[in-house]
Amino acid sequence: MELQDLLLFIEQYGYFALFFSLWLGIIGMPLPDEMIVMSGGFLSSLEKMTVWKSFLLTYLGVVSGLSLGYVLGKLFGPRVLDKLVNKKKAKYLLKSKELLDNYGRFALVISYFIPIVRHILPYLVGMNNMSFKTYALFSYTTGFVWTLIYFTLGLLFGSQIEYIAALATKYGIYFGVFIAIISCFYYFYIRKLKK
Repeated sequence: MELQDLLLFIEQYGYFALFFSLWLGIIGMPLPDEMIVMSGGFLSSLEKMTVWKSFLLTYLGVVSGLSLGYVLGKLFGPRVLDKLVNKKKAKYLLKSKELLDNYGRFALVISYFIPIVRHILPYLVGMNNMSFKTYALFSYTTGFVWTLIYFTLGLLFGSQIEYIAALATKYGIYFGVFIAIISCFYYFYIRKLKK
């Protein structure tokens, strides 16, 4: 599916197209999630959708799709992962396991900025019996920030969605680190102003 097809699909089916495109991403929708999220922002900037409804359904699509992965991992364990991860994606499974081994629950935060890994990690933490409360705390909070970033990029730079999505897919983890650093500086700057 190309960007034009995606935009037409979302225009035709509205807010629920955003939700289901992201929800189905967990089983391998052939478009980068970043592109789908930015499309919601872009169509909102053209006033074809209401910003808050578009953002809300986009966010819910992201977190519910990844939560589905968590639940499937918890219920079915490795069997579901074996069916979804083909030989081409095996390196992402290894990367996901490595991330989880090295960073524990914080791997959920990091994984949002690594395409494909963000879809595999919920299965792994579900299989490893992470509590849903812990999963939701880390995944939903990061999901909100991640969705806000890409939705805002779509609002502001919608005509460049394909270019931004390509950069995000290639350099996503660096972008995530950059955002984390900026957020930390901002947080400490605000704290300093309050004193």
